[in-house]
Amino acid sequence: MIVVGVTVSALLCAAVALVLVRIVRGPTTLDRIVAVDVLLAIVICAIAAEAAYTRDATSLPILVVLSILGFIGSVSVARFSPRSRR
Repeated sequence: MIVVGVTVSALLCAAVALVLVRIVRGPTTLDRIVAVDVLLAIVICAIAAEAAYTRDATSLPILVVLSILGFIGSVSVARFSPRSRR
């Protein structure tokens, strides 16, 4: 079980590093916004992995709130982002 925990932690850390690179170097604002949304998804995965590892369900409401927050944020960005006209 420890090997799985270390592997999941390493993969989540690598994903966070790649997302942070995209946030810093993103060529457009929409790229940065999508990267922040992916960062929120990674945080949700990390909390869920920790809850599964410890077999504790008290963080489930936090996961639900973060998921709703990410969905509402993505929809609002998609709604108010400027459309390019050709």
